[in-house]
Amino acid sequence: QVQLVESGGGSVQAGGSLRLSCAASRLPFGNYCMGWFRQTPGKERERVATISIYNRPHYADSVKGRFTISQDNAKNTLYLQMNSLKPEDTALYYCAADGPRTVFSGEICWSAMYNSWGQGTQVTVSS
Repeated sequence: QVQLVESGGGSVQAGGSLRLSCAASRLPFGNYCMGWFRQTPGKERERVATISIYNRPHYADSVKGRFTISQDNAKNTLYLQMNSLKPEDTALYYCAADGPRTVFSGEICWSAMYNSWGQGTQVTVSS
C-alpha cells in the first residue's frame, strides 16, 4: 500500500520561504504522477503543482514563478519549494500520487484523479 508522509509546514511572514517534503513508500516514481494540493476551510481542494519523471512540471497560475515542485528519485521524496509566500497561500498542503499508470504527459498528470493522499501539513503565512 502506498504511503505518503508530508513534512516541512509551519508559520512564516509574507515574503518568506518554506520547503515541503513528501516521503513516498512503496511507490516507484516511474509509475506515478505526483502532485501537491492545498485546501482551506470552506473551500474545495486546489491543485498547486504536478510532476512526473517523464514530463515538465505544471503549476496553478496563482503560484507560477514562486513555487517549484521537484522529486528526488533516489530518496523517493517529492518537494515543494515555496518562495515569496503570501497570506493567501495559507492552507493545509497535501502530497498526492496517481497511479500506477503507463501513460504520462504533463496534461495527464495535471488533470488526473489522484488516488493516494498524505495526511497534510499546515502552512500559515502572516502579513
